[in-house]
Amino acid sequence: MSIRVVVADDQEIVRTGLTMILDAQPGIEVVGAAGDGRRAVELARRLRPDVCLFDIRMPGLDGIEATRLLAGPDVADPLAVVVITTFDLDEYVFAALRAGAVGFLLKDAGPALLAQAVHAAAEGDALIAPSITARLLKTFAAAEPAAPAQPLEPLTDREEQVLVTVARGRTNREIADELHITLSTVKTHIASLMTKLGARNRVEIAMWAYETDRLAGRPRPT
Repeated sequence: MSIRVVVADDQEIVRTGLTMILDAQPGIEVVGAAGDGRRAVELARRLRPDVCLFDIRMPGLDGIEATRLLAGPDVADPLAVVVITTFDLDEYVFAALRAGAVGFLLKDAGPALLAQAVHAAAEGDALIAPSITARLLKTFAAAEPAAPAQPLEPLTDREEQVLVTVARGRTNREIADELHITLSTVKTHIASLMTKLGARNRVEIAMWAYETDRLAGRPRPT
């Protein structure tokens, strides 16, 4: 079955372009398109797509609030939302992270990366544009001075390794290849990390990794 996508962008030429690119990819079908956040939320709630691809800045209801309404912490059955943005709008992407977005792409991403992000989101994975991963999450860490939440249980050595790869924006397949473990084992470790950290998705796992300086190799006391 095809992955069903709703696209939202206030610029018609961008919206049309994204739709054409996605519809040309095998296994992906755009089932709805909207020019503003309010219409996007209405379409998403009615159509229940596998993935929503939202621009950050839209009239009426922006992409951040639209994401919160569809994927926020109070949503019982959240949808997978991938945010698209331009390079100089990291502060908006950070806000979208907090709203529940599971992926990020720059608007100049090519068809292959766009399709990869949609497939990853549909599979419960996440794809963050490599060029913004480290800077974006470091910005998050700097903006959140409060002490990180303490894990419910200590992380194992392997969970620490998986934690770091998730924070670097790796997909499940890439993690499996890098750590020489099976895909099912990766999924098991990520599920365990979510439970121990109280995270709703792998993006929040990555946030916690940056909060605790895991990528620097010097974990802070939690």
